[in-house]
Amino acid sequence: MAILTKEEAKKILDKVLSYSKADEMSVSLSGGRTGNIRYARNAVSTSGESDNLALAITAVFGKKSGTATINEFDDASLEKTVRRAEEIARLAPENPEYMPMLGPQTYLPANPYAESTAKIDPNYRAQAAFDSIDPCRQKNLTAAGYMEDTSNFTAIANSKGLFGYTQNTSVEFSVTVRTADGMGSGYATGDVTDTSKLNTKALTQIAMQKAQASVGARALEPGKYTVILEPAALVSNVDASLLAAMMNSIDARNADEGRSFLSKKGGGTRLGEKLFDERVTIYSDPLNPEVPTSPFGGGGGGRFGGGGGDGRPLEKITWIEKGVVKNLSYSRYWADKKGVKAVPAPANFIMEGGTQSLADMIKSTEKGILVTRFWYIRPVDPQTLLYTGLTRDGTFYIENGQIKFPIKNFRFNESPVIMLNNLEALGKPVRIGGNLVPPLKIRDFTFTSLSDAV
Repeated sequence: MAILTKEEAKKILDKVLSYSKADEMSVSLSGGRTGNIRYARNAVSTSGESDNLALAITAVFGKKSGTATINEFDDASLEKTVRRAEEIARLAPENPEYMPMLGPQTYLPANPYAESTAKIDPNYRAQAAFDSIDPCRQKNLTAAGYMEDTSNFTAIANSKGLFGYTQNTSVEFSVTVRTADGMGSGYATGDVTDTSKLNTKALTQIAMQKAQASVGARALEPGKYTVILEPAALVSNVDASLLAAMMNSIDARNADEGRSFLSKKGGGTRLGEKLFDERVTIYSDPLNPEVPTSPFGGGGGGRFGGGGGDGRPLEKITWIEKGVVKNLSYSRYWADKKGVKAVPAPANFIMEGGTQSLADMIKSTEKGILVTRFWYIRPVDPQTLLYTGLTRDGTFYIENGQIKFPIKNFRFNESPVIMLNNLEALGKPVRIGGNLVPPLKIRDFTFTSLSDAV
């Protein structure tokens, strides 16, 4: 397995830095194992596992930088790659926004690693797939799913004395279940750091129930509806997603330059303004036990790769508190220009919620629509964060606290900023896409047209 210990990694990084003739040099060493299994039409189609080690070296002369990579680790190969990085740096144009490398940093004791996940083998993957396929086969349903597990490490160092090391593990699973006639479809997904918390059979049972319940969908007129959005509709593992799009937009430079929903007319940002319902609080925390991340930027273990990969420490930070924008992320260059702290971008986000279950939220709804998930989400207007997309894999009409019947899919046009101002209720947060997100009940959600796709 291509996971080096902290000591083994540091030995390689120190050797690389000893060859440097550049003004500054940084090195990143990463490696690990990735395994997967894919199935469709109730049969496994592909399965595999790969190990890899990779080294990236960046040399800097003044404001000119060059990077070279290698996956051979003998002394001659390492020194040759250092020389190549330096050669590229000398030929490169100056970067007017280059910032000198950081010195030694202090990192939080984050640990996004579980030994159970590191020990996953082909037998485990086969059993996980069987636990999903077999119940579908018995009910004359068709399953298509994918599971990927990773176990890796990242070590970083530079010529100014910075050093960081982290290990992380993760498992991602998703399944789509269709009825035999293809007219009913259901979906479920889960991701964990510790594979002992993943149950592919239980997730598949959810998708099965939705597939069976979604047969005979009826058409409703497009318009504004009260919706209950499951967490998978808010954060997606594959497409862009509404909440992730918003969190990726909490960037000070985009706001200062007028390219963001956080830009103020006439200049400046909307930092400190109340832009959302007062129940909206969102923060990042690399030490959160349910969604741990790397302690430094670019170290894996998180969705967003916070910190920009420059080795800045990640820490707990509140982005939105009771509807008020409390912090924006800053690159080191932009922070220096503005004379403020360089705040890394989030590597995860945690949205506070309530105590209600999804069933409780449905019971409290007089009329509305339950959305399992969105897909094919695309931006329409970055300055308002307006997005468009489609519902998929289980959309249902709610009346008097009960799911009455399945409905045909809609296209939506909506902004998460407007959505989080039309908040009616929040459920209990669950892990989705490496984040903690509650189901949300939203009024006046805009559906613009119907889709015949199942």
